[in-house]
Amino acid sequence: MSPERTVSLIGAPTDIGAADLGASMGPEAMRVAGLRAALEARGLTVIDRGNLTGPANPGEAAHEGYRHLAQVVEWNQRVHEAVYAALRSRELPILLGGDHSLGIGSISAVARHCREQGRKLRLLWLDAHADFNTAELSPSGNLHGMPLACLCGLGPRALTSLGGRTPAIHPQWVRQIGVRSVDEGERRLLHELAVEVFDMRYIDEMGMREAVRQALKGIDADTHLHVSFDVDFLDPDIAPGVGTTVPGGPTYREAQLCMEMLADTRRVGSLEVVELNPALDVRNRTARLAVNLLESLFGKSTLVRRQVPSRPLDALAARGAAQPHSAGARQYR
Repeated sequence: MSPERTVSLIGAPTDIGAADLGASMGPEAMRVAGLRAALEARGLTVIDRGNLTGPANPGEAAHEGYRHLAQVVEWNQRVHEAVYAALRSRELPILLGGDHSLGIGSISAVARHCREQGRKLRLLWLDAHADFNTAELSPSGNLHGMPLACLCGLGPRALTSLGGRTPAIHPQWVRQIGVRSVDEGERRLLHELAVEVFDMRYIDEMGMREAVRQALKGIDADTHLHVSFDVDFLDPDIAPGVGTTVPGGPTYREAQLCMEMLADTRRVGSLEVVELNPALDVRNRTARLAVNLLESLFGKSTLVRRQVPSRPLDALAARGAAQPHSAGARQYR
């Protein structure tokens, strides 16, 4: 990450796609936790674009398999345009959510920009959940459980066509890390579409270092790396402020290692931080942890020992590209 890079903070204060209220307060919680100052301390120029506006949460039941579809579409259209505008201005957009349904607008904008620039896209999905449900599979109709499926073309046309192409992304561009809660229908879809999933069992057996190393295989100077960071990726013992906690997630040190390895690539070009719910937090503890992890993502390192010359991570990743994409990943067979 070059020190001259300009970061654009874009707030999307809505819980329109979630089961619980509260994620709409996430952007302000991140600001209160000192996000801007933390990024500026990393040598970045930070422009806070404030918060987008959109429809209120009507609190309605699901209709034809979706809750609040029209409102989710409207929020994602606004997110898409804001993220796309930041990328066009050569800024690094950080979307502050809000629930994870907003990832549809954010990532479709990144994919659109990559197509126009002739660049490859690698999407890292840091999440306790696969988010690969559809209207037919979801018992609730909550769209924050469907964003990745929509991005891969499985969902209502108003969402799958954002950015001008359906699907917005190819499943082979995705690497999921930290997953530990998957519905049976999602499991089948992940297998059918060959999505690479480095779940918590893989991390327990092989370690976070190997999971991230595998997830980064094949990236090079022409790769745009997008990080979709759902805060429930983290173990709830250290990050209680989320609506859908799942025990057994990454520890503080595992999460720090993940972020530091992503920083080492110098390829992170956009990200979103979603599902932070201050209503369920303890004295903004989860927001402060999220800010701390973003510092690491942008270059703050815990390294104390003297660093010896080593091969760049990009070279290691490129050399591994010749190996099968599914090496080590759990495909939910």
